[in-house]
Amino acid sequence: MSKEKKSFFDGAFGRYMLPGIILQSVLIGGGYATGREIVEFGGKFGALGWLGGVGIFIGFTIVSILTFEFARLFRTYNYKSLVEKLIGKGWIFYDIIYILLAILIIAVMASATGEIVENTIGIPYWGGVLGVIVIVGILQFYGSRLIERFETYGTIALYIGYIIFSAIVINATWGHAKEVFANGNTSFVEKASIPTILWTGMVYVGYNLAVYPAALFTLKRQTKRHETILAGIIAGIMMTIPWFLTYFAVMGFYPSEKILGASVPWLAMMQNIAAPWVVGLFGIVVGWTLIETSTGIIHGLLGRVDAVLEEKNKFPLTPKQNATITVIVLVLATVLAKVGIIDLIAKGYTAMAYGMILIFLLPILTIGVYKIFKGNSKSNF
Repeated sequence: MSKEKKSFFDGAFGRYMLPGIILQSVLIGGGYATGREIVEFGGKFGALGWLGGVGIFIGFTIVSILTFEFARLFRTYNYKSLVEKLIGKGWIFYDIIYILLAILIIAVMASATGEIVENTIGIPYWGGVLGVIVIVGILQFYGSRLIERFETYGTIALYIGYIIFSAIVINATWGHAKEVFANGNTSFVEKASIPTILWTGMVYVGYNLAVYPAALFTLKRQTKRHETILAGIIAGIMMTIPWFLTYFAVMGFYPSEKILGASVPWLAMMQNIAAPWVVGLFGIVVGWTLIETSTGIIHGLLGRVDAVLEEKNKFPLTPKQNATITVIVLVLATVLAKVGIIDLIAKGYTAMAYGMILIFLLPILTIGVYKIFKGNSKSNF
């Protein structure tokens, strides 16, 4: 037991850095992998798009701080207990939205990743998908400790990959990007008002609120309020850096329809200016993002199942059961993606984002703040 306490992951790194690493590793697959999301939530606004990134940073930072502190005060380390403590019986609505979003995000990522990997490094579609299912299943079998380490080292590798991609693209196109900013070019969108752009960033945060359950299991190490505040700020920074890297890369092509209208803007940008090995590396990185995103989202779901079992005085899921449920969810999501049902569900994606804002964001900003300050005597700053 003493050796565990001295673990690198159980010290300051685990208290301050690990929650942000887990959040970023889950977010990067659904939020940054293709570049499409950055175009929609900032890039299309050209020279003013950076304001969307500011809104995203503020939103993620505030939600992270409040979520971490709420979990610390009330010891709610799975999303069912956290949301139940926050809004009572309304937790069932969060449950429904989370499960739908989880399957949708994994399905869309699986479909996009299978095609990108096939087109960049030549691995057949189903071979890539099968590899992801096996790896995520193994990670869930061995549980939290392996997941923490896998996603920490994975985040380092992903950051290196995105820095390489960004450096190559920005270096080759920075002259044009400077012209975009110098001219205040927002021509891709007719009316790009500052309030609209800031709100777009906040809506993006709403889209990605489903990432928070994935990090709750890491918060048990936090015992003081200043730890949750600093960890929340670090998380906000880590979750926003890939956004700005992609945004500045896109500005080198603004307002090209070929790039801004591409389903995978990153691939479209690099195919014209990057060496084949870089394009191949991109395929590997995208595959890795699916693994990290799927692992985090499903781990949050499994934590919720364990919470119900604990309430009923039953044993938690076994490693084998964790792996089995993981494989079933991944196979289901992949099948849905291929038969076209996801196109139908995707039409309700925005509605689910607003649902997350209504069920989680607004309560944590109001009820959550009230309960946090009401429990101030336990803050142990």
